[in-house]
Amino acid sequence: MKKKYVMPLLAVTVLFTGTAFTYRDDFFEIAKQIEIFTTLFKTVNTNYVDETNPGELMDKAIKSMLADLDPYTNYFNEADVVKFKINNSGEYTGIGALITRKDGKLIIKEPYKDYPADKAGLKAGDEIIQIGDVVLADFKEDASELLKGSKNTKIALKYIRQGKTLTTDLILNQVELNAVPYFAMVNGTTGYIVLSQFNAKAASETKAALIDLKGQGATSIILDLRGNPGGLLNEAVNICNLFVPQGETIVTTKSKNEKYNMNYTTKNNPVDLQIPLVVLVDGKSASASEIVAGALQDLDRAVVVGSRSFGKGLVQRPIDLTYGTQVKVTISRYYTPSGRCIQALDYTHKDADGKAIRVDAKNYNAFKTKGGRTVYDGGGIEPDVALDETKTSAIADALVRKDGIFNYATQYYYKNPTVGTAIPNVTDADFEALKAYLKKEKFEFDTETEKKLKEVLEVAKTEKVDGSISTEYQALLTALQKSEEKELNAHKTEIKQLLTDELIKRYQYKEGLYKYYTTSNTEIKKATALLADQAGYKKILTKK
Repeated sequence: MKKKYVMPLLAVTVLFTGTAFTYRDDFFEIAKQIEIFTTLFKTVNTNYVDETNPGELMDKAIKSMLADLDPYTNYFNEADVVKFKINNSGEYTGIGALITRKDGKLIIKEPYKDYPADKAGLKAGDEIIQIGDVVLADFKEDASELLKGSKNTKIALKYIRQGKTLTTDLILNQVELNAVPYFAMVNGTTGYIVLSQFNAKAASETKAALIDLKGQGATSIILDLRGNPGGLLNEAVNICNLFVPQGETIVTTKSKNEKYNMNYTTKNNPVDLQIPLVVLVDGKSASASEIVAGALQDLDRAVVVGSRSFGKGLVQRPIDLTYGTQVKVTISRYYTPSGRCIQALDYTHKDADGKAIRVDAKNYNAFKTKGGRTVYDGGGIEPDVALDETKTSAIADALVRKDGIFNYATQYYYKNPTVGTAIPNVTDADFEALKAYLKKEKFEFDTETEKKLKEVLEVAKTEKVDGSISTEYQALLTALQKSEEKELNAHKTEIKQLLTDELIKRYQYKEGLYKYYTTSNTEIKKATALLADQAGYKKILTKK
């Protein structure tokens, strides 16, 4: 049987399009390496003993190459491009739920209110085991693709809930991802806006929320960027423009390629130049979130409250390639109005484990805001008012990342079906029940110590000495487990709050959680108090 070969047209296209390499003297070296790769790719596909899949080989080769740069430079095949455009547009046709595939299981993480998954009766924690005629246990590809189609398409689902197998029909519909999923008055004078992402609607939705709140009597605003991973840079500029004058520099980008050196200024008339503003950030506020927080801080237009942001500091641009593929490339670094680059991780230098090295605080440089306040680069945006409440402990982070709290909340929800619109009261007894659940399920926190201990055992097994160290290994494991329980107890308040948040979403969706935040969230309470103390607010913005 004659084979068909897919040549690395992507590489050739990159080489011969545009002016990508006119500013460097390495044209020959690049051409040489592409020729070597082309020859190797053809040779392997022609001569390998078994049938190969040229498309899969190329996909892996490209993605492995880019993985050595930074986590933001990515290659998108045709299917990936569709997903990427959905994330930036804010609209798609689908089931209206956050889903995840972990350990081979397709799990509903969060159904969105009144969207197809919710209308079909699906709940957080449900495991989808069959989509149409496709049994997922036998399906190794991206199962989420089976949940897509044209509007009003009916899809039969089979799922497991609390050990029982159930069925439902789901009708696909248009799903709109709101950049501003919630806004409301916190009290008689303070408005609260949640900005969860920077898609193409971010600035228009933020503007609409701001105008609405001012109409309700808001004389101060809290803009919540916690957990916002960023998105479109232009939207960040336009959001700043709501609060700063036309013609103000918000961010500049600098690159080795001069065509990417840009100065982004505000183009429109602002909504309100005077309204007191607090911006909330945390360790998961990144990219465009940091542009907004950093610019408003540098221009002395807002007080930033929370914990140090992620520190991305890098700008990507999607570039179309051949055959419907695309590459998202880190093209430049961005700099706030004062001149700061707040990149926290140095991807050109890696540690022994291949991880990027964090910029040392002793190497941070000082800059001045518009009014003369001192701010620093490196390591993200440092808040004007730092709150420990926004920091997540390692043990709590593990519980969230490994679904310990999520899985326990699922069990709690079905044992307590009548909570309804009431705020779940997570007691100390519930906390102890959570710990018992984790122990029963043999929950693994996967701390660095735990990982290394497992590695030692695996090496011992290969060297056939595990039997002689088994007693010592078990003693170390027991000591580690006791240490983890001690950490759980030390962070009980934080963990109980995370469980409360998860349970509110189960009973009242995400909207209920945001409503709860306006009256109960510690960071919002402190932001509200700060805005009520106008003397203290102004003192922060004028402190030299």
